[in-house]
Amino acid sequence: MTNDDCTTLYVGVTSDLYKRVWEHKNGKFPSSFTSRYGLHKLVYYEGFHSIEEAIAREKQIKGGSRIKKESLIDKLNPARKDLFEEIEKW
Repeated sequence: MTNDDCTTLYVGVTSDLYKRVWEHKNGKFPSSFTSRYGLHKLVYYEGFHSIEEAIAREKQIKGGSRIKKESLIDKLNPARKDLFEEIEKW
């Protein structure tokens, strides 16, 4: 997740991507990091068969540099468009 200017990045894990992104977009948790920094734009995601795989990947991405995170985004979504509509089709 990021803000309109793509200046702040958030990495998280969920078992229901559509629901979780909707919650971020609608400020369901007003004191959360994403709400405080206006992170409402989904610019990257990955899918996994198990939550254990997803958590391991989340830790790997969080542990990487911003440059590595931006490189992942650039490969999937160089225009940094909001991918929320894409996941609505799942």
